[in-house]
Amino acid sequence: MLKQPYTRYDKLYVYNFDRIDLGIIDDPDLIGTWIEDDTAILFFHKEKKELVEAICRRSGAEIIYDANLDYQDWEAGLDITTFSVPPLVVAPLWEVDQLNDNEEEITIQLDPSVIFGSGFHPTTRLCLQTISDMLCSNPRQINTMVDFGTGTGLLSLGAAKLGVDTIRSYDNNPFACSVAEKNVGLNNCDTQVTIMEADLRGVLPDTSVDLVVANLYKGLLLSFFENPDFWNARYYIISGFIPSMEEELLAALPMDKLKLLERRKSDTWRLWVLANTVV
Repeated sequence: MLKQPYTRYDKLYVYNFDRIDLGIIDDPDLIGTWIEDDTAILFFHKEKKELVEAICRRSGAEIIYDANLDYQDWEAGLDITTFSVPPLVVAPLWEVDQLNDNEEEITIQLDPSVIFGSGFHPTTRLCLQTISDMLCSNPRQINTMVDFGTGTGLLSLGAAKLGVDTIRSYDNNPFACSVAEKNVGLNNCDTQVTIMEADLRGVLPDTSVDLVVANLYKGLLLSFFENPDFWNARYYIISGFIPSMEEELLAALPMDKLKLLERRKSDTWRLWVLANTVV
């Protein structure tokens, strides 16, 4: 996450350790620690060769790989900048002061960090656009929401800014949860959005809400589809898959209780809007 003196991301210095028990790391240039299975990936604004050597000595860890790259390279060559999904305007922190006052626009301030959900992946943008369309066309229809795989928290923030009262946002990555919590605070959405760390491959949280948003990978979607506890919401926005995956995913849907309201696409990615016919 961004903290003083840093106001934007430029270079990323990445160190992947073969374990997660690295001890306390208090360094002003630390962006964050990504836990992946039994490994820890540390992101810094500056090269940290001596610090990394010290961490290895005290913890017994070894480096699997290290790399330095431009922030744009981490974001697949994209320049993370302000974009609009009317009436929402999403601005990275380093461009917030460039925004013009416009009463018709609703601003979301975002620290994208190195977490999925900057808004520049087609599935994130598709989901945000669909949330905006649903809420602007039926503003009183969606009052409660669950966001599975919240990442930066962007989709939850979009829903909150458009009037959803209660949103539970889940991610299994503690770093993502920290970034999402920061973004919730930046946008004064603390009373609407609650960030929760949870392994979604285990027991599912309660889905008895108006809307479930699940922008996830195919394997996890299939696991959800086979779980009756997933199908308690009134509406669903499902994304994170490409056309070659659709047949298998469609076959896994319990169509005796669902209606496919809409299919959307962006580049090679797809999104469904589903309605629950038995709730």
